Order: sequence, then structure tokens, then C-alpha cells
Amino acid sequence: MKNSSVFLLLSSLALATACSDSSQAFDATGLFEADAVIVAAEASGKLMDFRVTEGDQLQAGQKVGTIDCTLLDLQKNQVKATIGAVEQKRFDAGPQVAVLREQLKVQESQLAAQQEQQRILKREQERVANLVEAEAATTKQLDDLNGQLAVLTQQLQAMERQIDVTRQQIKSQQQTQNIQNRGLLSEREPLREQIFFLDEQLERCTLANPINGTVLLTYANAYEMTGIGKPLYKIAPLDTLTLRAYFSGDQLSQMTLNQEVRVRVDDGADSYREYPGRVRWISDEAEFTPKSIQTKEERANLVFATKIAVPNTDNRLKIGMYGEVFLAAAEQDQ
Repeated sequence: MKNSSVFLLLSSLALATACSDSSQAFDATGLFEADAVIVAAEASGKLMDFRVTEGDQLQAGQKVGTIDCTLLDLQKNQVKATIGAVEQKRFDAGPQVAVLREQLKVQESQLAAQQEQQRILKREQERVANLVEAEAATTKQLDDLNGQLAVLTQQLQAMERQIDVTRQQIKSQQQTQNIQNRGLLSEREPLREQIFFLDEQLERCTLANPINGTVLLTYANAYEMTGIGKPLYKIAPLDTLTLRAYFSGDQLSQMTLNQEVRVRVDDGADSYREYPGRVRWISDEAEFTPKSIQTKEERANLVFATKIAVPNTDNRLKIGMYGEVFLAAAEQDQ
């Protein structure tokens, strides 16, 4: 009987010690959180075809709804009509220039004919001059040729001046067209930029989910009015959660960025589940221990916050769940 009592006492002490060791074996504790994104509206109007509910698994780029932007579409059509009206005002010097170019061709043809006639007269002048020198022709014949040649030379000069005038008229018409159209183009370009702006605004009327993740909360319903910057829903990737844990200054010497650690969470009354983790951030500043730490002595200490990435491979980790961190590589009982 005495031996049985001693055995029971020793067993109780061993169990108490084991429980005490199990509860104090971890190096730090913390809460799981996720990098959530609050998706907000980028346009104002009635929320149409909004298909987002809590718990939905959404893909990046997936269309989740639209905002009624009829007014923007009407503004775009109005700007297009204004651009069309401006185009109608464009000065077209084409017909006038075409007439002047035809006139120039006629004048150039006449000039060529007169130049040919001048060449013939000069040759005839040389021939008659030789005959006069040989006393085979009269000087009157030579004088007549000289007079004809002088008149033709004046006509050629007048035609050349006329051709220059026609060319100047063509150039003037083209310059006038450019000046007038430049003013119209200065009116058209701001309107085109306004079209680009409205197109960008209309694109924002289509709601596209930004990241892969699970919808945590919704803040709006279909057919409600929304505005720029108004939250619509919160989404977070839950395939990897972040355990925010706090370590003392003495423990920092055992930690490095990207260090592999072990994370343990409760799985029932007396069992645990274990996950691999990786330290992805260590705070540069110390802070007082959060109130979630149990004892008053621990709350008085200065600690350093860390973020540990934990793959949620079985989808059993939840936001707000407690987790225990083990820095030591040695295996421990779950």
C-alpha cells in the first residue's frame, strides 16, 4: 500500500513536470494574421453586377462587378461630336491650289513654246546677219528679226514673272491653310486627350480583383451607390499566413532573417499540429510586451516583434489563432 502511494505520487509529479515543460518549451507565441487588401471603388455610380461574398476564392484579374458609368459614356460621345465639328471647320486649300497648279502648267508650256520660238529667231538672225555681211540680204530684214527677237524676249520675261507670281500664290495658299488648320488642331488635341481620360475612367468602371485570395469581408451590395475610394471588400491570400511573434533581446542572437523555425498550434485539448515557418521580418525597435502575454513580469519586458511566414498547407490555420514558435532544431513532443 505504501509502495503504491509512493508510485502514484511520483507519477503525479512526473506528469505535472511534463505538462509544465510542454507549456514552457516554446520560445515565443503570437497571433496569426494575413496581408489583407481592401479593394475600393475607382469610380462613382451605382454598383451593378457585384458578385462578391465572404469566403469566395478569387483570382487576380477576375471580374467581380461593374459600376454604372453611363454619364461618362455620354460625355465621351459629346467630346467625339465636338471633335467632328472641329474637323468640319478645317480649311482645305486643295481646290484652289489645284487650279493654280493647272494654271502654272499652262504658263510653263507657253514659256517653253516662246523659248523655242526665241531659239529659232536667234538662228534666223545669225543666218540673215551672215547674208547681210555677204551683201546677199538687206539690213531691213535683219532689223525686222532683231525687233521680233526683242519683243519675244520681253514676252519671255513677262511670262517668267507671271510664273513666279503663280508659284507665290500656291505657296501663300498652302501657308494660309497651315495657319488656319494649326489653330483648329490646337482645339482638337485637348479634346483627344479628354477622350483618353474618359476611356481611362470607363475602364475603372469594371471591377477587377487585384490578387489571388479569399474574401474576408464585404462592405457593399449590388445596386448600392458607391464612390471613388469607398471600400467594397477585403481580400487576403490564405495559402501562407503570418505569425506575429515577440522575442526578447536575448533571443535575437539565435535568430536571422529567412531562418527556418517550427510553429505549433493547438489541435484539441492535449494535442498540437506543427508547421514549418520562416522568419521574414525582425523589427529594428524594441517595444513593451503586448498585453496578450500572460504574466505581469513578461509584460514589463522589452521585446522585438517578428513576422514568420507559415504555409497553410491544410487550410486549418485561421486569422487570430494562437501559435507557438520553436527556434531549436531538436524535435519536441506534439
